[in-house]
Amino acid sequence: MKPELEEHYPLRKAAEILGVHPITLRRWEKEGKIRCVRTPSGQRRFPRSEVLRLLGGEAPSGTRAVIYARVSSAKQAGAGNLERQKKRLEEYCRDKGYRVVAAIAEQGSGLNEKRKGLARLFRMAREGKMDLVVIEFKDRLARFGFTYIERYFNAFGVRIEIVNGEESKSLQEELVQDMLSILTVFSAKLYGSRSREFRKKVKEAMLDASKGEQAD
Repeated sequence: MKPELEEHYPLRKAAEILGVHPITLRRWEKEGKIRCVRTPSGQRRFPRSEVLRLLGGEAPSGTRAVIYARVSSAKQAGAGNLERQKKRLEEYCRDKGYRVVAAIAEQGSGLNEKRKGLARLFRMAREGKMDLVVIEFKDRLARFGFTYIERYFNAFGVRIEIVNGEESKSLQEELVQDMLSILTVFSAKLYGSRSREFRKKVKEAMLDASKGEQAD
């Protein structure tokens, strides 16, 4: 009787089973943390026994998490919103079995692309120091351009995990402030000295709209 051949997984299937990005799995193979074989065409195939070994905890499992929490205003930070957000993310990671290697919490607008905490995230991704970023809502990373940030992280084998898909109504005031920041810049260019009255009317309209949504 011929011995039964061991099952081998393609790169993406093995990465899916292990819960890591394919780039991370390639790096592990180069570092000798997992063994693979090559097909005649040069494709990687990972033995089932190797995948099970990693799942058993004998090697890194792609769960090095960095928590990122953000609020826009000093008022929010002073009210304890930032600290509570951070603690919720820590609890989430514990429940998922992630190993938190860093917790970044900062105050700053989601429109500000020069935030120190965000820059630190990019640096840690480039240096291979994490496997995933855990955030509460998409806009915690950026109010706009989230897809581009996600692609950047993915290029280094880092995935983004979002705890809540939809923004809560308590963040609507923050959105108003962010939109006002944009309007302030443009109205100053367009209207000059008349921009103050323009901004006042826009702010009143946006606040009225926000109150209307909260009443729904």
